[in-house]
Amino acid sequence: MFQDRARIELQAGRGGDGGLSFRREKFVPKGGPDGGDGGPGGDVELVADAALRDLSSFRGRKRHKAGRGGPGKSTNKHGAAGDHVELRVPAGTQVFDEEGQLIADLASPGARVLVARGGAGGRGNKRFASPTRQTPRFAEVGLPGEEAVVELRLKLLADAALVGLPNAGKSSLIRRISNAKPKVAEYPFTTLAPVLGTVDAPDGRQLVVADVPGLIEGASQGIGLGHEFLAHLERAQLLVHVIDVAAADPHEAFAAIDTELREYGAGLNERPQVVVLNKIDLLPEPPRFELDDERVRAVFAVSCATGAGIEDFRRALFQLCPPRDATLEPRQGGLADFLVYRPKPKGRRAYRIMRTDRGFRVVGRPPPQEELETALRAAGARSGAEVEIGDDVMELG
Repeated sequence: MFQDRARIELQAGRGGDGGLSFRREKFVPKGGPDGGDGGPGGDVELVADAALRDLSSFRGRKRHKAGRGGPGKSTNKHGAAGDHVELRVPAGTQVFDEEGQLIADLASPGARVLVARGGAGGRGNKRFASPTRQTPRFAEVGLPGEEAVVELRLKLLADAALVGLPNAGKSSLIRRISNAKPKVAEYPFTTLAPVLGTVDAPDGRQLVVADVPGLIEGASQGIGLGHEFLAHLERAQLLVHVIDVAAADPHEAFAAIDTELREYGAGLNERPQVVVLNKIDLLPEPPRFELDDERVRAVFAVSCATGAGIEDFRRALFQLCPPRDATLEPRQGGLADFLVYRPKPKGRRAYRIMRTDRGFRVVGRPPPQEELETALRAAGARSGAEVEIGDDVMELG
């Protein structure tokens, strides 16, 4: 089943704890501190993949977690970095936060965005050695990684999109001009999900054409099936009105669909358009369709059943859709095409927890007691552990 939305939970990896150790070598009875730093936690990134068509890969797995950084070791060895998580999404995916604000738009293949950053690794006791403190008996605990809940919304990337009333023959048309093989039947709403097809030109150029479920009056207000997929028209360079001339007056059919596009918004009613008068084989002669509208670039009379007019329409598509190859290349550095802001991450703390030879030390501005106890236990503290906060010493209950 086609899926164009997904809600997922992301958690970056926790940083590794700093090492607490001293040199213990033969003939070196009082070796100095040599605890290495903990490794950083793994990040979570989203990457646009041109090979994917929808978000169905997220249907069975809603939570994704990166790896934790390794702990620092003796002899100044740093911990290993946590494993990163790279989630691949279709090109054209938009990323929203919990409040519904747009974070990033991955409109180009290869574009990527960092959605959860791994926690910093804790510093080992070697880093705290100084002339006045030659044997530091504490090390930092790694910081937790960021957490995020995001909603993914897909808007298909297509050069041209077919729109029309149910049973207008859109599926038959895309089968005729592209490599797509959607279901074709004599009843309305045969198409239940968007279909993408590739149209090839003799010179090697390709176009991507999208077929969305048929629209009916009131679709922009949520009536029928097509309203759920109107967003997939927003990225199309050209809208193709497919009209069944054997079942409806062409002018009335065009006006009905044009009204829904205007009421939906997003500039759809301003998009360049062509009109395809389909099923002319059922009429004694092609109907007349004259419309004084600068948006309509051309009118084609075709028959998907017999193939009449199909090749002329196919060739015209390449003239009406300017090349967009440059816009489909990955951005320099793999950045997202549109990045609004980085949301305030969860899990970022204004304090650090450090291990000492007697227990733990809290550095910075401590949180409320209940939150602090939870953080201490996550850092490995047990009931009865000694915790230093400034000049005060408390015992963890």
